Amino acid sequence: MTDPRLEKWARVLVDYSLAVQPEQLVVVNATPLAAPLVRAVYRLVLERGAYPVVQIALPGLAELFYAHANERQLSFVSPDERLGPEQADALLRILSESNTKALTGVDPLRQQLAQRARTELRQRYLERAAAGKLNWCVTLYPTEAYAQDAEMALADYEEFVLRAGFLDCDDPVAAWQEQSREQARLIAWLADKREVHVRAPDTDLRLSIAGRRFVNADGRRNFPDGEIFTGPVEGSVEGTIRFTYPSMVQGRQVEDIRLWFEGGRVVKATAARNEEFLHRMLETDDGARYVGEFAFGLNRAITRFTGNILFDEKIGGTLHLAIGAGYPETGSRNRSAVHWDMICDLRRQSEVWIDGQLFMKDGEILV
Repeated sequence: MTDPRLEKWARVLVDYSLAVQPEQLVVVNATPLAAPLVRAVYRLVLERGAYPVVQIALPGLAELFYAHANERQLSFVSPDERLGPEQADALLRILSESNTKALTGVDPLRQQLAQRARTELRQRYLERAAAGKLNWCVTLYPTEAYAQDAEMALADYEEFVLRAGFLDCDDPVAAWQEQSREQARLIAWLADKREVHVRAPDTDLRLSIAGRRFVNADGRRNFPDGEIFTGPVEGSVEGTIRFTYPSMVQGRQVEDIRLWFEGGRVVKATAARNEEFLHRMLETDDGARYVGEFAFGLNRAITRFTGNILFDEKIGGTLHLAIGAGYPETGSRNRSAVHWDMICDLRRQSEVWIDGQLFMKDGEILV
């Protein structure tokens, strides 16, 4: 990918998303495929007087790990893994996979063992971020694998990625600040609300947001971004929801997921594809059956499904739930080794009522 917008992208990440300051420790995770963006970010971090550390993951190592590691090795958390969550001031993860389905054949029980061993590390990561001690951002560098998942040519997918991040604008930061203001308006309206009721095809779901905080996701945590999210009151989720799009997690595509909740807990779950894997994930730990995140997608530059959650959960006119770990800054108390986002498209035959007032109809905000 060679484009003058690449330099613009790096500047937005370093100066807006991460707000890098002199003498900060800045950790960058990527694969070799993202080298052009890594180099641009690395140079800018040095220019800002900070200390960059680049962690490059070679393709194929994860497959080797799950194929050959014994149980003690699966549970071992290396100092390299701990650096970002425990010590960094800023952490940038650049998704840049060469094969998004490389882990499809891995035994889910081995993946669960590795996940559970990292539960406390993930919680430390979330707590430091909530306390303002860690600025983190996840972005995606376009590769052939992601373009294939989106059923697009690589050149078209590159344009899609840049548009989704407002990098086609003369001043992307100004565009994100405008997005931030609109999302802040919605958050202010939601601040004293208590109950959400979602009605859509095969969906009738209620949950409480009383005392919980919505967070303005405006390009600082994810890039691109464009959502507002909270953590529903534990034990409050009731009813059923059918998720519109397939969900890719740990190399597996799970299709047509339906969840039934009682007392906040998933009591029944079905899927048209990889249902057994869905059940395995729900059994990871106690928190995996509860909702850690509830969010509205508000990025109107993202209009289509691409098979990647970084973009798909931001589609304007959608909502998504994440089973598992919640974000402490929302007030969520749910802990889990799992955080699995699932998307429900509300752009047709849907309504969202909040405290008895129609908040969204067919994907359009009405307040």
